[in-house]
Amino acid sequence: MSQFRFLRTVASLSRPRASLYLASGVVAPSVRARAGESVRSYATEESKSSGSTALWWGVGALGAAAGYYFYSTSQSVKPLSVPPVTSAKKPIDYAEVYKAIANTLEENEAYDDGNYGPVLVRLAWHASGTYNKDDSTGGSNHATMRFKDEGGHAANAGLAIARDHLERIKKQFPDLSYGDLWTLAGVVAVQEMGGPTIPWRPGRVDGYEADSTPDGRLPDAALGQDHIRSIFYRMGFDDQEIVALLGAHALGRCHVDRSGFSGPWTPSPTIFTNDFYNQLVTKKWVEKKWKGPKQYEDKETKELMMLPSDIALLKDKSFKKYVGLYAKDQDKFFEDFAKVYKKLLELGVNFPEGTKEYVFPTLNA
Repeated sequence: MSQFRFLRTVASLSRPRASLYLASGVVAPSVRARAGESVRSYATEESKSSGSTALWWGVGALGAAAGYYFYSTSQSVKPLSVPPVTSAKKPIDYAEVYKAIANTLEENEAYDDGNYGPVLVRLAWHASGTYNKDDSTGGSNHATMRFKDEGGHAANAGLAIARDHLERIKKQFPDLSYGDLWTLAGVVAVQEMGGPTIPWRPGRVDGYEADSTPDGRLPDAALGQDHIRSIFYRMGFDDQEIVALLGAHALGRCHVDRSGFSGPWTPSPTIFTNDFYNQLVTKKWVEKKWKGPKQYEDKETKELMMLPSDIALLKDKSFKKYVGLYAKDQDKFFEDFAKVYKKLLELGVNFPEGTKEYVFPTLNA
């Protein structure tokens, strides 16, 4: 073989094309054949000169190595795609939430009658009672009372105490929505103060300020039966349900610096009973003489009070019928209240199919 032909053969082996196959580790049969021919003819010629053989083998190896380096460095190296390590959210233990709320109810003897239960019932009630069945706005789903506008409505005066009280529970269970927290607190309060068992479902989603409802959707205690019906009918309640819900006035008291009214409805404002109806039908109620808004006081002791909206229940034939029923039968009241209170707390919520319903045992039975 002539020296010119030999150099051409070596050059062909060191071209990028050959290095491409070397780098990939795959050699096409035709290329393998051509490479074999060149090497074999080179080897035959080299049998005549062993010194030249070593030299030219070195040149070939350098050419191949250079081709491999050129190919490998010209390719973009992509890092391995490693999915991020994520930990699944721990399911909320609602029984533990219940216990945590219950343990705070009587922690401050200086607050009102030594129990946060009544104000938590009011919070759950007002967070849910903004529902409008005609356009499906309002209700407990968006917890919009946490925004300045709705939180500042006159009917919600003083409820910042309840919302602030529950913030520690929210921090303890951060994945719990405010809507679920407030309504569950209302369930805890009723049960732990001696009331009926209230079935409860989670699934409320916190909304935005734009979801806030206009002022005027909650009852005005200074007005009568026509106003009461317009408010509660808008939510989808009938007369019997209205009277059953108002039985929650057995709890708590009014404050001059909040609603403008003053005093408790019953002698036991931290115990859930049917006593609101008993007091309403057995006591003689007279208009209180004072500088505050119109309200009534019991003539005998002047220690208890009734609102104009409460007295309206006695002036309406349909309402009065249920007042008398519940005054005589606490078990019936508890049964009906449990149903309608659950209905109230679920207004405006679209629960996913199969949402679990919880029934919590009372801790302080």
